[in-house]
Parts: sequence; C-alpha cells; structure tokens
Amino acid sequence: MLMRCAAPHLWGWLADRTGRRLAIVRLGAACTLVAFSLILFDHSYAWLAAVMALHAFFWHAVLPQFEAITLAHLREQPGRYGMVRLWGSIGFIVAVVALGRAFEWAGLDAYPWTVLTVMLGILLASLLVPAPPVEPAAARGQGAAGFWPKVRAPAVLAFYGAVALMQLSYGPYYTFFTIHLEHLGYSRAAIGLLWALGVVAEVLMFMAMSRILARWPVRQVLGASLVVAALRWLLLGSLEGGWVLLCLAQLMHAATFGAYHASAIHFVQQRFGGHHQGQGQALYAALSGVGGALGALYSGYAWASLGALASFAIASVAAALAAVMIYLFMPKERA
Repeated sequence: MLMRCAAPHLWGWLADRTGRRLAIVRLGAACTLVAFSLILFDHSYAWLAAVMALHAFFWHAVLPQFEAITLAHLREQPGRYGMVRLWGSIGFIVAVVALGRAFEWAGLDAYPWTVLTVMLGILLASLLVPAPPVEPAAARGQGAAGFWPKVRAPAVLAFYGAVALMQLSYGPYYTFFTIHLEHLGYSRAAIGLLWALGVVAEVLMFMAMSRILARWPVRQVLGASLVVAALRWLLLGSLEGGWVLLCLAQLMHAATFGAYHASAIHFVQQRFGGHHQGQGQALYAALSGVGGALGALYSGYAWASLGALASFAIASVAAALAAVMIYLFMPKERA
C-alpha cells in the first residue's frame, strides 16, 4: 500500500518526461517478475517484507502507464475504454475460479510459481502491444511545471479528493465482507458466488460505458456512482440475511466500480491530455492507494469497537461526501 501511494507518481513523471510509456511498462513488468522471484529464496519476515516492497514499487509502474497508453490509442474515442478494461474483470473471474480449484488440488505451495507465471505472461503480452504515437520533445519538456497548475484547479482537486474518499469507503467491504457473510451463516461457496455476481455486473457495465459516456457527462456519471456507493454501504451494513438484498447490493458494483472507474479514467484523460497523462493517471492510482490504506486501517478499528453497521455507515458518509464534492466543485459540462 505504501508503494502504491508513492511509486506511481515517480513513474508517471518519468513517462511524461521521456514519452516512453511502453518502455516503462515493459521495464516495470520485467522488474516485477525478477523482484517477486526473490520470494523463492527465503521466507523470513524481513525478507518477505523487502520482496513485497520491491515488487510493489515496480508493479505500480505498469498499470497507470498502461491506462495512458490505452487512452492514447483510443484518442478521440475514450468512451471505448470500458471495452478494454472489462478484460481485467474477466481475468479476475478466471483467476478466482480456476486458481481456487487448482490450489485445492496442488496446495498453496504452488502459489508463488503461479504468480510468477502470470507475471511472465504480462511481460510477454506487453511485448506485443504497439507503441502509441510519440509526443514531441517540446511538449514533454513542460514536465511538472504544467502539471501542478492543472491539479490545483478546483474541479481537479475535488475529483482527487473524491477518489481518496471513495477508496476509503471501500475499506469495510474489501476487508470484512467475506467475514461478515460467514458470521451471518453463508457458506463459502455462496460467498464466492456473490463476489462473482459483483464482477459480472462490473463487466456488463464496462460493456455499456461507451454509450453511457456518449449520452451523459462525466460529472453526472461519476456523481451518480458515488451516490449509489453511499446507498450500497448502508445496505450491506444493515444486512441480517436475505439473498434478494445481498444480490441487489452486489449488482450495485456495476456502478460503484464499473461506472466509477471508467468515468474517473475519462475525466483524467479530458483534464490532462497527452502531455501529462502519465502523471494524471499515476496521481489517480496513488490517491486510490492512500484512500484504500486508510480505509483498511479505520475499518479494522471500527469493526472491532463499533460493529458492522457503524463501519459501513462511516463508509457511506465518505462516499456521500465524495458525491457532494463532485456536484459542488466540478462544473457542468457544456453540450
């Protein structure tokens, strides 16, 4: 989490400065593979902590820059981003279903080798990706001088503040949702199906995002997804069983992740253009990391001392505050 907060901006600055985003993605993928392979040599706490820190430092070079590369290829059709991003969700579904069964058969000793295989696949796939158009050196030379004035715009500050609050609101869900359902008496198979339902809803939303963003402005889509998040956390916090409400809450993942993430990426693409796209995406990733870390931290204390309902209520308030920031400080887009 610490590396997710710190590393993306360094790599984003380097990518915007050099214009060699794809080279940075490939370097990050290769170094991630090498760094994680060190897990095979020792299992002491200090060694594993160092391996995870090193691995995360390079891993967080990859995704924000690949987002920027994707948007550079899409150019005038950024609404189609969802059709690319949905493959990450499909990969997640395949991983949790196939690898869950594989580890039951082979045991968790196979886990490091499985992760290394996936990382090798990422590296090989990155070698097949065509490079986006190279930006002029003069544009790249603007560097941080042109980036931070854009960040200080009220709409952009409100956006990044909302991003941090949204990820903070996910704290109880990512940390305790499974435990909460087990406490309510649901089997692990049923819990797995509920997680899968959320990801399927997310995939379907990504498929529809190009049409949604063509019809409604980013401000409206982003704000609506945050309002749905506030309602979703209240619903999950007050659960005392009931498949219908649980399924409804999981279907809301279509808005709280699918619509939220696609519209957030679209906003960064609009605000930072090509010259500072790497830093804009990196700051989005970094503040998501900060919010996620704080969310995990507060939810641990809140769950132990206040219980499920209060923990999810705090999450609901955070998402609602994020929605207020978007609606108050992000100007309406002109037709």
